[in-house]
Amino acid sequence: MTRWISTIALAVATATTAAAQAPALSVPYSQFTLPNGLNVILHRDTSVPVVAVNVWFHVGSANERVGRTGFAHLFEHVMFEGSTHVPEGAFDTWLEAAGANNNGSTNNDRTNYYIDLPANALELALFLESDRMGFLLDDKAPEKVDGQRDVVKNEKRQSVDNQPYGQAFVELASLLYPPGHPYSWPVIGSMEDLTAASFEDVARFFRTYYVPNNASLVIAGDIDVDQTRKLVEKWFADVPRGKPVSPLSPPTPVLDGVKKKTITDRVQLPRLYLAWHTPGLLKPGDAAMDVISNLLTGGKNSRLYRRLVYDLQIAQDVNAFQQSQALGSSYLIMATARPGQTLDKIQAVIDEELDKLRASLPDAREMTRALNQTEANFYRGMERVGGFGGKADQLNSYFKSAGTPDYFEKDLARYRAVTAAEVQAAVERYLPKDRRVELSVVPGTK
Repeated sequence: MTRWISTIALAVATATTAAAQAPALSVPYSQFTLPNGLNVILHRDTSVPVVAVNVWFHVGSANERVGRTGFAHLFEHVMFEGSTHVPEGAFDTWLEAAGANNNGSTNNDRTNYYIDLPANALELALFLESDRMGFLLDDKAPEKVDGQRDVVKNEKRQSVDNQPYGQAFVELASLLYPPGHPYSWPVIGSMEDLTAASFEDVARFFRTYYVPNNASLVIAGDIDVDQTRKLVEKWFADVPRGKPVSPLSPPTPVLDGVKKKTITDRVQLPRLYLAWHTPGLLKPGDAAMDVISNLLTGGKNSRLYRRLVYDLQIAQDVNAFQQSQALGSSYLIMATARPGQTLDKIQAVIDEELDKLRASLPDAREMTRALNQTEANFYRGMERVGGFGGKADQLNSYFKSAGTPDYFEKDLARYRAVTAAEVQAAVERYLPKDRRVELSVVPGTK
């Protein structure tokens, strides 16, 4: 037994020393801005002959307004429906013929699109991206928008209205944020707003936010940097610049007590959601909240999983995560009860474990495990250039949130610097028992 403990201690010490001696992580890039304001970031990675073309429009559902929600997500769909020089249906057909993958996503703060394709087909991707950036609203645009309204409405029915527990996140947003706050409505918007919006309402939103001076383009992979710059200038230089986009600056939301709500859903098992306001993306305390998530639900040996699922067997599952966002984050703990168990009992155990973190520091082994898992996930994402979360997407993310594309080392350093004392202080400060949202979803007919 003594020899086993010594071996573990030696391994941890060796890993710590190796981390301390590791060279600084750097992702080389070149950056330039076109006269129309488009920010362009190029990264050369010749490990495989593929290229990722990743576009971020710095607009999300937070840029909408009450009564006119869902526009950002609507345009995520419309952008695949063809543009002035691309017939409807050709966007995907041409990319598939070239062996490419492509997709897009929308959240509160941004809309992103990626095309991953063989390096010799790069110009096709640049043509398609530039055409939908500059020439999406052609004479067929009203019909395309109307067609995608119905698609989005159907998606809402599938992913929210008819999805088990799907209404929970809609309720959480309205409970966490006051009416009118940019995060108080769901990203997908409301059916009523999508129906009521005129084509001119929708087109005005596009002309305001989907402009080169409110976008950033990352091209990463097996590229010749000088030649790629010429291709970018060739295809994007004629896209007209838009008016400057004003940054959002809403008041900071505050919970001054406990907000409780119970809703019914056609589910078999009740589920509990606890939510708090927490520091914004890359702000002090943001990384500590991620570490807390790992300590609570990061694997079978984590505190809440072990207590609720393994030892007491009163929960079917439990998850905790920091939803990092630009205008302020939220922290969520959610647990599904096992048959015959109550949400009150589950909530009591969650509070017991949070109290333990407030009362005493997490031990060194827990902290090491959390850091190791964080580093493993971090490097795993860097192994690929494309897709959501790959290097191209991350370069764009850092550019928007940190002001520099190569923030990899500083981002990882945030987690390496988190101490047990900071974890304890973060639980005390950001996860108070008397200022939070408590949402229960229980079985019912509605």
